Amino acid sequence: MSFFGKLKERMFRSSSKLDEGLDALVASDPAPAEPSEAREDAPAARQPQAAPEAPAQTGGTPAIAPIPAPVPTPDARTDAARPGLLSRLTGRAETPRRVLDDDFIEELEDLLVQADLGVETALKVTANIAAGRFGRRVTTQEIKQALADEVARIMEPVAKPMPLYPNKPQVVLVVGVNGAGKTTTIGKLASQFRAAGKSVIIAAGDTFRAAAVEQLQVWGDRAGVPVMTAPEGSDPASLAFDALSRAQAEGADLLMIDTAGRLQNRADLMEELAKIVRVIRKKDPTAPHNTLLVLDATTGQNAVTQVEVFRQMADVSGLIMTKLDGTARGGVLVALADRFGLPIHAIGVGEQIDDLDAFDPQDFAAALTGTGR
Repeated sequence: MSFFGKLKERMFRSSSKLDEGLDALVASDPAPAEPSEAREDAPAARQPQAAPEAPAQTGGTPAIAPIPAPVPTPDARTDAARPGLLSRLTGRAETPRRVLDDDFIEELEDLLVQADLGVETALKVTANIAAGRFGRRVTTQEIKQALADEVARIMEPVAKPMPLYPNKPQVVLVVGVNGAGKTTTIGKLASQFRAAGKSVIIAAGDTFRAAAVEQLQVWGDRAGVPVMTAPEGSDPASLAFDALSRAQAEGADLLMIDTAGRLQNRADLMEELAKIVRVIRKKDPTAPHNTLLVLDATTGQNAVTQVEVFRQMADVSGLIMTKLDGTARGGVLVALADRFGLPIHAIGVGEQIDDLDAFDPQDFAAALTGTGR
């Protein structure tokens, strides 16, 4: 299966998927218009004829004027609700439509906020969708396509693969909170770089979590990439220095350094990252050449806070978002692109080694809105 196929299949499994919400939004068209607002092509109601004048009385029993039969008046509500001529001829149901008015826009904004696009981004997107369409009756497909176009427009400028430089080794520092998927992301990237003919070394710099070191070793074995480790509790900066020395000596193309992610004590983490940078710059003043922030899509708007924090701690050069296969909250990636403009290098949709791929804004927008491609 192609990566886009996986993205469509796995990205949103929750019952609150955005595309289902858009279907429901258009289908929830308010009640038909009042009789005075009946559709324009409905025939005008005929007025009952006045009763004929009673004939002059000539004596005897008074003549009683006949009561005219009531003339049926078309019910505007019933008439407006009847299927159109085309649907009656073809036997097919008409495509649901709804007027794009203020109520529609407000409901669409709420839906986008629930999908984690954030308030500011949701307001921008809905305003652009309404431009040129306000007051028109639109279908679900038209709204989905308009939304997909807006999402793709926001994401296009930030969809950039991780740059590769002539430096040998190119030092890639990987940061993010514990549980975001740093370890698996490093393993997948290392596997892809090696498949592309690059030699890679991994430094297991989260020396305070034995599980992280063991997991990296497993991924290193899968990818055929050496993993440098140090005893639990060792100085991560010292390990990074040794790993860079080895990478330089062996002429490796890339050195990927894992780091801790203990945000509950930001001061310690900030100092730890700063120390790693200071130490490796003693051997290469230009390092690190990339600082990748790995984000967990299931955290929703918390990802915004994480970007803010790690931008203060490290010179973040790009983003990778994981776990898009288990959430209906991938819209936060749109909010991040709109707010920070940082390059998005890749996204992950599973645990397999090939479940990480370059970020494609068109594919992402199609999967997010359910438009297909």
